[in-house]
Amino acid sequence: MKKTTLLCCVAMLMSISAFSQILKPVTWSYAAKKTSATEATIYIKATIDKGWHLYSQFVKDGGPVKTTFTFPTAGTYTPIGKTIEPKPVTRFESTFKMDVSYFENAVVFQQKVKLKGKNQVVKGSVEFMVCDDKQCLPPDQIDFSVPVK
Repeated sequence: MKKTTLLCCVAMLMSISAFSQILKPVTWSYAAKKTSATEATIYIKATIDKGWHLYSQFVKDGGPVKTTFTFPTAGTYTPIGKTIEPKPVTRFESTFKMDVSYFENAVVFQQKVKLKGKNQVVKGSVEFMVCDDKQCLPPDQIDFSVPVK
């Protein structure tokens, strides 16, 4: 009897895990372009699955988690100004009971940096949240490293 119960439990757990999947509706890619001997622009692209959206860096308090870029202090480069983004879509979302700004399909963020030397690597992280019309995923954080040549 105990073996039958144990086998049933194992079979149920296996069938549940077979139906569950990890959702990753955003794919990140990175590039850098030198604009002078001492400056470069870092391009951070989010490719967003159909039906999902990624929130802007400029979301008011009380809404979803805004996209946030962090560039740790490094002796090899210094960020110049804030990370810029194109114009987002702004709509009322009943989930948050407010207007929110977001991107669909794809978006490219840009960060200018001052370089200290040749062949630098710009490291950072992005925290973000994505939703579709049925659900929001918990905020996620991705670390990145972009060589500048």
